[in-house]
Amino acid sequence: MQKIFNQKKTAAQVTVEDVLKIKKGEKVLIIANPKTAEIAQDLYTVCSDAEADTVLMYQREKTSMDNAEPSVLAAIKTAPDVIMSISSQKLGHDAEAEANPYVGENGVKYDSAFDYLLEGKKSIRAIWTPGLTPDMFERTANIDYNDMGERCKKLAAKFKGAVSVRVTAPGGTNISVPVQGREALLDDGDFSKPGLGGNIPAGEVFISPVVGNGVDSGCEGTIVYDGSMTFGDGDSIINTPIVVKVEHGFVSDISGGDEAKRLLKTVTDAEAKSAQMEKKGLLPQGQGEIYKKNARNIGELGIGMNPSATISGNMLEDEKAFQTCHFAIGCNYDDDAPCLIHLDGVVRLPTIVIEYADGSSFTALENGALKV
Repeated sequence: MQKIFNQKKTAAQVTVEDVLKIKKGEKVLIIANPKTAEIAQDLYTVCSDAEADTVLMYQREKTSMDNAEPSVLAAIKTAPDVIMSISSQKLGHDAEAEANPYVGENGVKYDSAFDYLLEGKKSIRAIWTPGLTPDMFERTANIDYNDMGERCKKLAAKFKGAVSVRVTAPGGTNISVPVQGREALLDDGDFSKPGLGGNIPAGEVFISPVVGNGVDSGCEGTIVYDGSMTFGDGDSIINTPIVVKVEHGFVSDISGGDEAKRLLKTVTDAEAKSAQMEKKGLLPQGQGEIYKKNARNIGELGIGMNPSATISGNMLEDEKAFQTCHFAIGCNYDDDAPCLIHLDGVVRLPTIVIEYADGSSFTALENGALKV
């Protein structure tokens, strides 16, 4: 187990004072579930000690298929300075925005008020912590953010000018990921300015693959998930590797054992619900088919950068672990592949080679070992 970096501060104090840098008089909204009450209360107390104008509210646990409570969405729309989503699974969908998306100044559509305020208007800063436990909070949030931040920046810089990424791993993963025109993003624990946000625990560099056309472009190859996986009914360690075939950007086949069946069910449930939502008028005409298609999209390639994170069956921590990468099935972070799911899965000991237009390349990880 990693030693706690700052023995003089609790994880809640580090999050409020160092990560979010909350100041006196700022408006703070904390949204929690009963399962996360201990963490949420600690954060509320530290915010109150900082003399921030803080509201703590609860809703029942939400899955990746559920909508957030109307009262929660109404509170988000007040656009506080800081929002903390301290959820045991998910914050929940914004059904109103899915039916009538927000449109940013650059024309990008956002299917939730939260994303619109954070990424579109850049008027809030935020953290979200799906699955956070008190033990994980103390182990993985109280770290040296300067050190981790430097590693994240160096790795993200290597993606500038990249056209594709080749990922292989001992478990059988072998996939080409197009990234030309995409920007690598950081979850480095610096969420101190409007428009910034990410997970606690923080610690990853991630990028959205170029969305395939289903014919002759997009991610191509095989992903073998052999660490852990997010399913519609929660996260789990993978006992029997899940083999996912990807063609022209989309999942074409899922095989393996019981975990593969759970993953396939989650994907097909999302496809079915997308069509149902359009029939009920909950999605605009034609949007249901787009959501259905993107339920098989490869939405993310991420690399774990938190030295205190381990693979435990809780994806919030697992995807941050050293010597791993993760691929998500579903929506992405460039907002051009909307759907109902974003299912992260961990691959152990990957070799990741970033390829550039001039034919050169850079090996970012080799058998899990970071090269920056």
